[in-house]
Amino acid sequence: MRWMFSVGAVALALSMSQPASAQATDQPAQPPAGVGAAPDFALAEGVLVTVNDDLITSYDVRQRMLFLIFTSQLRPTSENLPAIQQQALRGLIDQQLQSQELERYEVEVTDEMVNSEIAAMAQESGASAEQMLREMAQFGLDPATFREKVRVDMGWGMLVNGRYRDRTRVGRDQVNAVLERIEQAASRPQWLLGEIYIDAAAVGGMDVAMNGARQLVQQLLDGAPFPAVARQFSSAPSARDGGDAGWVIEGETPAQVQAALNQMNPGQLSNPIAVDGGVYIVLVRDERTGAVSTMASLRQAGVRLPRNADEAQVAEATATLNALRDSGLTCDNIVARANATAGVIGSELGEADVADLAPPFQEIGRSAAVGSISTPQRSDQGLHLIAMCGRRAASDTIPSLEEIRQQLSRQQLEMLNRRYIRDLRNAATIESRDGES
Repeated sequence: MRWMFSVGAVALALSMSQPASAQATDQPAQPPAGVGAAPDFALAEGVLVTVNDDLITSYDVRQRMLFLIFTSQLRPTSENLPAIQQQALRGLIDQQLQSQELERYEVEVTDEMVNSEIAAMAQESGASAEQMLREMAQFGLDPATFREKVRVDMGWGMLVNGRYRDRTRVGRDQVNAVLERIEQAASRPQWLLGEIYIDAAAVGGMDVAMNGARQLVQQLLDGAPFPAVARQFSSAPSARDGGDAGWVIEGETPAQVQAALNQMNPGQLSNPIAVDGGVYIVLVRDERTGAVSTMASLRQAGVRLPRNADEAQVAEATATLNALRDSGLTCDNIVARANATAGVIGSELGEADVADLAPPFQEIGRSAAVGSISTPQRSDQGLHLIAMCGRRAASDTIPSLEEIRQQLSRQQLEMLNRRYIRDLRNAATIESRDGES
């Protein structure tokens, strides 16, 4: 189950972790389940931080650290405990700021709503709410602190959606631009990725980010589940989805990440990858070679000619079609005007895979500008003007317009969410125990 955590030899003695391998390595099987004693944290007692006069105590930080360890299934070590503590404190500060906003806007999350959410979380892990809460209590987690986190998370989602949903209007031009980019790249190799991104600015610098990433890699190799770790420690928007970055097309990741992907196979976990501003850890879940067909929508104006037509017949047909072409043909009028011209037949050719077209028409299907009318083209059946009326890439890997719209909307909402909490931090009075702000 997702909530189970093996802590057999943790207790007070924290074991040392081993350095990560220098090469990409396979993601191991899950560790055995079993809840043991919670680790002990040497924190000074009392108030550690105030957030706009609201208090964060050492008890709060211990509880959040236990929550991070319990849900991510990390094995606490002397090396990674500082990073866990830092993540816990940062999360508590954000929770206080969010809770204050919920009170300001009078957002109510009832006990029934919290109970329903906890039941859904437990069901995902194959347990009942009672079983999940019992396992947490055995690990040292206070159900009240967990319920408060759930309440604030739910309320914050309601507040952000209420304030910003109307601002996430995605225009058709935005969707078309994304679709065009995807279609152009659909023939390139692709990787289905899990990602963890550690923001160097958020954790205190690049050295801290790299050290923290090394610790996470070792924990992942020791059996901590990637989605659980990503949810608690990644700064990427994909964190809420367990680090699921979806299918990534060659060339659309930072160069350093792409270089690692080129050397990896499905099931392999990368070492920490330093990029501008932070550190990535990626898990290659699957890969595929891009395969895409070009579909062309064509219409024509044609003159029937036998295969053995003489030069005079071809010249006469060419002159007829050139005159028609020069009269201002478009995709909208080519069929009607052709059928109104003596000796010329207009027809809809429909949409076809360019690879299935006759050789004279393949180059038009691949490269002619949409809306253009070709010069007369010879085939075994006659002479033709070809109107290029549409082109698209056809592939199982290309999302629908609605899927793209939903993805863009989620990205915009996530950006607004991050900006909101950043602005709250910047405006807040946050003081540590020693008086530093």
